[in-house]
Amino acid sequence: MKQPTRRALAIACLATLGVSPAALFAQSSPSPVMAANEPLKESPNAAVKLEPVVVSATNGAYRNGEKGASALAPSQASMSATQPQAVITREFIESSVAPTAEYSRVVNIAPSMSGDSANGPGLSETKTIMRGFSDDQYNVTFDGIPWGDTNNPAHHSTSFFPASTLGGAVIERGPGNASNIGFATFGGSINLFSKKPLDERAFSVFTSFGTWNTRLYGASAESGKLANGGTLQANFQHLESDGYLTNNGIRSDNLTLKYQMPVGDNSTLTAFSSVNQIKYDQNDNGKGPTLAQIALYGRNYSLNNDPTSFNFVGINYTHKDTDFEYLRLRSNWSDSLTTEATAYTYAYNNQTISSTDPTGLTAPGTVIGGKGNKNIPGIDKQNKYRVFGAILKGSKQFSMGLLRAGVWLEKSDTDRHQYDIDLTLGNIRDPRETKPTPVQFPSVLFDQQSKITTAQPFAEFEWEITPSTTITPGIKQVMMTRSVDAVVNQTTRVPQNASVDYRTTLPFLTVNRQLGQNIAVYGQYAKGFQIPDLKSFYIADPTKNSAAPQLSTNYQLGVVGKSRDFTWDADVYRIDFKNKYVSNGLGGTAAAYVNIGGATYQGFEAQATYALLDGFAIYANGSSNKATANDTGKQISGAPNMTAALGLIYSSGPVGASFIMKRTGAVYQQEYDAAKPANYDYYRTKSYDNADLGVSYTLTGLGVFGKSLKLQANVFNLFDSGKVTSVSPGKLLAGDQYLFQAPRSFQISAKLTF
Repeated sequence: MKQPTRRALAIACLATLGVSPAALFAQSSPSPVMAANEPLKESPNAAVKLEPVVVSATNGAYRNGEKGASALAPSQASMSATQPQAVITREFIESSVAPTAEYSRVVNIAPSMSGDSANGPGLSETKTIMRGFSDDQYNVTFDGIPWGDTNNPAHHSTSFFPASTLGGAVIERGPGNASNIGFATFGGSINLFSKKPLDERAFSVFTSFGTWNTRLYGASAESGKLANGGTLQANFQHLESDGYLTNNGIRSDNLTLKYQMPVGDNSTLTAFSSVNQIKYDQNDNGKGPTLAQIALYGRNYSLNNDPTSFNFVGINYTHKDTDFEYLRLRSNWSDSLTTEATAYTYAYNNQTISSTDPTGLTAPGTVIGGKGNKNIPGIDKQNKYRVFGAILKGSKQFSMGLLRAGVWLEKSDTDRHQYDIDLTLGNIRDPRETKPTPVQFPSVLFDQQSKITTAQPFAEFEWEITPSTTITPGIKQVMMTRSVDAVVNQTTRVPQNASVDYRTTLPFLTVNRQLGQNIAVYGQYAKGFQIPDLKSFYIADPTKNSAAPQLSTNYQLGVVGKSRDFTWDADVYRIDFKNKYVSNGLGGTAAAYVNIGGATYQGFEAQATYALLDGFAIYANGSSNKATANDTGKQISGAPNMTAALGLIYSSGPVGASFIMKRTGAVYQQEYDAAKPANYDYYRTKSYDNADLGVSYTLTGLGVFGKSLKLQANVFNLFDSGKVTSVSPGKLLAGDQYLFQAPRSFQISAKLTF
C-alpha cells in the first residue's frame, strides 16, 4: 500500500484544527522566535547571562524562510543540557495558554508535570507536581531568583507572576549544577523569565472575555532604545471572574516594570518590580464538597448565599498583597571575566477570614454567643513575610574550561497567626480551645514569628576535555539557621523561643557530549536538599530535632536530537530520597523530628516535535513515573504514575493554531497504611485528560488604527471531561472532599498594538 506523503498527513491533521489547507501553503516570511527556544549553554540558575538567545536560521530553526521543528516545539531540551529539561517559549504562552493563566498552566505541557485548577484556567491556585514531588519539594525561580513560602518552600501560583508578564520558562528536572540555588533543589526547578525588551517602541492594549463571566483587561508598553541606550517595559493587567465553583469569585491586579540601562562601556543595570493584589472568595479549607453536598448542589458546590451556613460567601474570603523587586548589575571585565551582582526583596501578605468546617458535618455554635446559639465559628489567619537576599557570582574562562563561583545570601522574617473568631458576631475572638491546660490565650491557635538566614557558597568548573565534551564537577555548602519566637506556638499553644542550625555539603558532577551536529548525550550525578518544614518547631524543644536536612541523590542519563524537521529528547532517572523528616511519635519534652526512611523515584521521559511542513508540526511527550516509599514499597500519595501529551501546532504568516491534549495518570490520594490497607486502593483516582484548542489571526497594516490586531479564540477542556482530580479523606467517610476538572470553557481575546 502506498504510504501517505507528509503533505497529505499535514492536510489531514489541519482539518482537526479548522485551518484551511490553502492557508498552509500560502507564502509567508519568518518571524522572530522568543529566544528561549535554544537556551544559554549554562543552566538558567548557573548562567551569569540570563537573557535567552534568539533562534535563527543559523541553528536550524528556519530554512529558506520556513519554520522548522525547533521554532514550533511547545517544549524541548537544549543540546547543551546536563539534566532533563523542557524549554517553553513566549510564543507558546501567547497561542496556547489561557490569557487568565499563571505559570502552573504554562509548565503543565512538559513531561512529568501535572496539576489542575478546579475553578477554571488561572482562576484558583494550582499546586504543580513534578515527577511525584510536591510543590514544596522543588524550586521556582524568577530571573534566577528563588522564591517561595517561608514556613515551607511552597508556592502560590496566582499571587506573583501572571502569564502576560512571562517571557518563557525552563523546567529542570533535577538539582542542576552547584550554582543552582534555592531551598528545595531536592526535586528540580521551574525557572521563569521576564520578557526580553524590544528594540522598537510599541504600545499594546489587550482584553479577554470568557465563560463564568471572566474578563481581563490590560496594557503593555515597550520604550525601544532610549537616548541612554536603555529600555523600559511596563505591563498592567486586571482580571475578574465568577469562577466555575459556586460563588468563588476572583479579582486581581498586577503591575510589572522592567528597566535596563548601560553603565559605562561594559556593564548593564536591570531594575525590576512586580506588584500584585488579589482577592478571592473561598473557604480556607478549599478541598471541595462532600458526596452528600455534591448530590444536593452539584460537583462545583463551594459557597452559598445563606448567612446561617458555614459556606456563606460573606464570611469566606482572602486578600493577598505581594511584591517582587530586584536590582542586577552585569559586568564584562574582559573577554574571559564576567560578574553579576543581584540584590532582591519580595513579600507576601495573606489575610484570610474563613469558617471552620465547609463539609456541613459540624453543628453551628460558639462559646461567646450564649448557650444554645447557632453562631458560625471561624478563623482569622495571617501569613505575612518579607525576604531580602543577594546573589553574587562570576565566571572566568580558562584554556581548559569555565570556572563559575559565587554565594547566595538570604534572610526572611515571618509573622503568622490564627485566631478563633465568632463570624456571626462580627469576627469577635471566640475562646473555643481548651488544651493544653491552663490556656493563657484561649482564642489564639498560634501567634508566631520566625526567621530564616542562609548562606550558600558554590563553585563549579566546566571542563572542556575535548571540543565536543564537557565535564562539570561542582560543590555547594549549605548553611541555614531557622528560629522561632512565638507568644503562642502552633500545636503546643505555649510560648516558644528556639533556633536550629542546618549544615550539609552537596557534590555535583555532570557531563555533556556532542555526537556530531544533531545529537548530544548527557549524564548527571547530583545531590539535592530540602529545608525542614516549620512544623518541626511545633514541639516543646526543637533543639532536639535532627540537624540534617532531607537529601536526594540523583542519577540521570539522557539524549537530545535536533534537526531541521525533528527535535526530540529522552531520559531515564533514579532519585534516592533519604533523611525523611518525621515525628518520633513521642509527646511532651521527648517529642522531636528525626531522619528516617525515604522514597525512590525512577522513570522514563521523552518529548518530540516533528515538522510536517512549513509552519506545521506534531508534538508528543510522555513519562512513566514510579515513586515508592522505601518502607512499604507502595506508590506514594499525590504522585501520578504517568503523564502524556499530544499536540498539533500551526504557525505561518497571520494564522496560528494549536491543539494539545494532556493526560495525567492515576494517583493514590492517601499514603499506604498497613492498619487500613483497603483505604489505599479506595482512594486511588483514575487518569484524566485535558484538551485545549487555540486559533488566532493577526491583521497588519491598519494605518492610523495601529500596527497590528491579533484576534484569538481558545477552548479549554474541549471534550468536557469531568473526572475527579483530588480526594481529601475526612475523619469519617462522610467527610471526604472531592475536586473535579472544571468543564469546557471559552475565552475570546484581542490585542491591538500601536
